[in-house]
Amino acid sequence: MQEEYKPRFKLARRILFPYTGEEPLTRAQEVKVIISWATIFPIMLVVCTLPLVALFSSNASLQRVALFLLLVFVGGIAIFGLMAWFVVLMVNRSARLFQLHMAKKSAGTSNISGGRYGS
Repeated sequence: MQEEYKPRFKLARRILFPYTGEEPLTRAQEVKVIISWATIFPIMLVVCTLPLVALFSSNASLQRVALFLLLVFVGGIAIFGLMAWFVVLMVNRSARLFQLHMAKKSAGTSNISGGRYGS
């Protein structure tokens, strides 16, 4: 009885993109990747922005600081969500091409007649 091989990825890879790319992602997997990118990266962006906000907003109101942090978070959601969508799109395209290549390879489409020009 042969057990299916499942690769173990590092923690960051397991959270952000835990798929091999050999087969196209399902809708649920696509949504999981996009949501994880659209939440994790903007949160890190806001956390990294906090020291700058504390440094430069000594006389700014709390509302202005909160609005700035909200803008950073929403901008991060838009940027990283679109980036994740593009990554999912490209991974699915390459997985389909890989499957097509493997199907042609396994079908045994070798040309005995001498190659490209038929010599």
